[in-house]
Amino acid sequence: MSKQATYQADLGSLFSKIDDYKQLVKLRLNLMVVISSILAYFIAAGGFEAISIQQLFCLAVGGFFVTGASNALNQVLEKDFDKMMKRTENRPMPAGRMTISEAVLAAGWMSVLGILLLAFIHPIAAVLGAISLTIYAFLYTPLKRITPVSVIIGAIPGAMPALIGCVAFEGTISSLGLLLFFVMFFWQFPHFWAIADLAKEDYRKAGFKIIPDNADAKALGIQSLIYATFLLPMIGGLFINSYISIISLIILSLITLGYMWLSYNFSLKKTRKSALQLMFSSFIYLPLFLGIMIIDQIL
Repeated sequence: MSKQATYQADLGSLFSKIDDYKQLVKLRLNLMVVISSILAYFIAAGGFEAISIQQLFCLAVGGFFVTGASNALNQVLEKDFDKMMKRTENRPMPAGRMTISEAVLAAGWMSVLGILLLAFIHPIAAVLGAISLTIYAFLYTPLKRITPVSVIIGAIPGAMPALIGCVAFEGTISSLGLLLFFVMFFWQFPHFWAIADLAKEDYRKAGFKIIPDNADAKALGIQSLIYATFLLPMIGGLFINSYISIISLIILSLITLGYMWLSYNFSLKKTRKSALQLMFSSFIYLPLFLGIMIIDQIL
């Protein structure tokens, strides 16, 4: 084999390995988590003038590593079940491109480095990161095959980035951090139930019991509506505590009413299209919510 061919083969192998690690850490989901944490940090800072680049770097990289470690451990524990689902069968371990030991080693390094970086900001941030990783990997993951209650458990680490972002700036667990935590907590349920309905056959084939046996799209839509409604008191709490203005109160309430309507529409129509509309709206809702809060503070 010529040097050129060898170089191309090595380059191809490198890109393939990079792609495997992107799947292992669930790159797109991971980046969404990191962005949520950074936006919460900006909100706690009251804008851009008071931010610390050093803190921001540790928050972003540390959060990325902790989330990546959680996702890697999740895939290690679910390797055999991922083989049964079309949307996960091509992940590195089910497809045989990565060994369990390699994934565990990567998760170990990421967890240590991630928690150390968060500890550099504040010990509370490190503790919250460790709690988030533990709940996601060792509580939520095994419970998925036992009970739908796992969805509530899984929403805790899912909401932790907002709290960690606030702690990174404030150095304490404040009312702002808790309110943003619960915004992310309640936001997840319409998001997750829409995805669960779209992938319900895959989930059931793999033995995951995250959807109640007697639940159809109507039931999932009603649950989505209930949890989306809980976002309104959180917006009220942000206003009462002077974290947002009256204008932001109105705007955030309106987009939440839209989120609620899409949840209701999902329960009413029970179609793939209505589930997709709810899912895509969830991707927009959270960054829009946090972005409005940042703009409010700047103005």
